[in-house]
Amino acid sequence: MTQKEEIQKQIEILEAKMAMGNFWSDKLRAQMTIKELGELKEKLAGAGKDDKGNAVMTIFSGAGGDDAEDFSAMLLDMYLKYTRRENLDVKILHENKNDHGGYRNVTLEIIGKNAYGALKNESGVHRLVRVSPFNAKKLRHTSFSMVEVIPDFKGNIAKESEIEISDKDIRVEFSRSSGPGGQNVNKRETAVRVVHIPTNIAVHVETERSQEQNRERAMQILRGKLYKRLDDERKAKESGMYISKTTDIEWGSQIRSYVLHPYKMVKDHRTGVETANVSSVLEEGKLEEFIEAEREI
Repeated sequence: MTQKEEIQKQIEILEAKMAMGNFWSDKLRAQMTIKELGELKEKLAGAGKDDKGNAVMTIFSGAGGDDAEDFSAMLLDMYLKYTRRENLDVKILHENKNDHGGYRNVTLEIIGKNAYGALKNESGVHRLVRVSPFNAKKLRHTSFSMVEVIPDFKGNIAKESEIEISDKDIRVEFSRSSGPGGQNVNKRETAVRVVHIPTNIAVHVETERSQEQNRERAMQILRGKLYKRLDDERKAKESGMYISKTTDIEWGSQIRSYVLHPYKMVKDHRTGVETANVSSVLEEGKLEEFIEAEREI
């Protein structure tokens, strides 16, 4: 049963109590029930409160070297194809590429109605099994990449104000913005990297024209990351689960596998949804079946 379904069930139980003829016989208990019902309804309304807005997605390469960085490029292409299918706009905020066209990490701003709601459950570790194109012996290789999706706070002053960040808790670094192939495209140090010292969360933005604009955008994304972290911890506490402060990008923690050898299959380990048509997922971005199933997580 999903969190929404559990809340809805509790609401129905309380509403049934209120419909009973003796509900007001104990006024104090009745008032407490009404208060609890209101809190549950607020909680239900807020369960997907960020879903309609934009999203920020970051893809990190994990264990696997060149293969993992190539897998991150494959995932980026998959999500770009998906966003085109859904008429969502995309802006690259930062990219760290290798010499083979792979990505150590890449951050996207995804703009459009329900962007966050559609993609939020893509967060997690993704696993690729294939014959390595970087291995002369053509051995089978397993690679990992992590996808992180957070709500975008850009332009949302109310949301930004929910997360207070002290100046003493951040470290700001500046560098030159880089273009394709890593070449410097700006003589001034306009690229900004903001590190949140207590959590070691880092955000890098280089696409805006000025240093101040990049710093402002980086702070917006940092607030989104901290907001998502706190929200995940709250949900885990409510469900009696424990969330590690760090997530290892390694075997055993993946949410979805993409197998190209010795057979072909994409399988989501949370929902059980799978398909043998790997190319439709990775090359065409046909994620609809997976995303619809994820909505019930």
